Amino acid sequence: MFLNSCDEQPDPEEKYVARGRKVEIVFEKGNYTLLRNGSPYFIRGGGGYDNFDKIKEHGGNSVRVWHTDDAQRILDEAHKHGLTVTLGLWMAPEKDGFNYYDKELVTQQFEELRKVVLQYKDHPALLMWGLGNELNLEASNTKVWDAVNDIAEMIDELDPDHPTATMLVGARTKLINLIAKKCPAIDVIAVNTFGAMANIPGKIRESSWAGPYIVSEFGPRGYWESYTTWWYAPLEQTSSEKAGFIKERYQRVVSVDTTRCLGGYVFYWGYKFEGTPTWFSLFTKSGEETEMVHAMHELWTGDTTKNKPPYIAYLKLNKTFGYENIYLKPQQEYEAAVYTFDPEGDSLRIEWELLPEVFDEHGNEGSPTDAKPLPLSLNNVADGKIRLRAPAKEGPYRLFVYVYDGQGNVGTANTPFYVNSAGMYTKRD
Repeated sequence: MFLNSCDEQPDPEEKYVARGRKVEIVFEKGNYTLLRNGSPYFIRGGGGYDNFDKIKEHGGNSVRVWHTDDAQRILDEAHKHGLTVTLGLWMAPEKDGFNYYDKELVTQQFEELRKVVLQYKDHPALLMWGLGNELNLEASNTKVWDAVNDIAEMIDELDPDHPTATMLVGARTKLINLIAKKCPAIDVIAVNTFGAMANIPGKIRESSWAGPYIVSEFGPRGYWESYTTWWYAPLEQTSSEKAGFIKERYQRVVSVDTTRCLGGYVFYWGYKFEGTPTWFSLFTKSGEETEMVHAMHELWTGDTTKNKPPYIAYLKLNKTFGYENIYLKPQQEYEAAVYTFDPEGDSLRIEWELLPEVFDEHGNEGSPTDAKPLPLSLNNVADGKIRLRAPAKEGPYRLFVYVYDGQGNVGTANTPFYVNSAGMYTKRD
């Protein structure tokens, strides 16, 4: 335990040899292939804790979760629907105060995860172990990778039937080189990336990492990489823009890199308030499917015949786009308009919602508890237009629109705006 004598990644011809295990990665004729029970298994997955039946329905085959808090239910539910699970072993990140120089803490974490591995290693739905999540985020202590490698070695001893991966945020060549050197026991490099997804193959090939990779999180452009207003409210893509964005990135990486990529997990398969209630959510809270779900259906199955969600071209408030910085005066009325249509001509129902902005003046994400819906004083006009009365309190807000087609689908869009009697942004105390 706690040995890191190997400074180089093993030769793929030695490390990735078929051994007849339940799940294994083999290297043959320059290609990496994930095998499950002896058959090729390309990961078509969703990252999330629910809607497993929908993954199966849309042509997916796997689930990724970040921790084992509800592991038995997740594994059982996935198995019920014929899915596999990349099961996350949560390792405390440095950014949350964990000290990887503290041998006692590191040993305690190691022993806790050892028990988890023994508990779930024989479950038929298990595909792969995910060691930590974004341990490189806001971190500088490279001792964390010693801990990752020790856990990978432990798993290789206790459960040689399932590969190990560690999930990185972003694909930087120097970081991947560090993992290749410090974590020779790891089988797969996993990358969480959104706008920069297309860079992964090049960064992998520039590095000293000799093995395969998966895209462990991908989706629309993240709020940290989006354009913002003058008060640092990031501009979110419409659900239609997100769907196109995901398809283009997926087709440039996962669909074509057949030599190194073992598949990927779209984020987030379910509902998750992160920045906004719609930013990464592929479903609404009540279960309606966005166009992103249908994009994955097409990518996973090639089928384009399913009833499609409403298409949203754009949203305007006071005849202004969000990127033009929208200022409203308190208690004044303004027109909002969503430009939308349904591909099949289904009858549309439109709902509006007003939330206070949760992003602060540095663009940092705030808590969902700070975003309770505000009373919305509006008058419907027609054709996706309303008359909105601006809030009385000065400050940043965000107007959301949800377009339902009555077929279980939804289109979403939102725009930030700022209420100020002067008609301009002024920094708050």
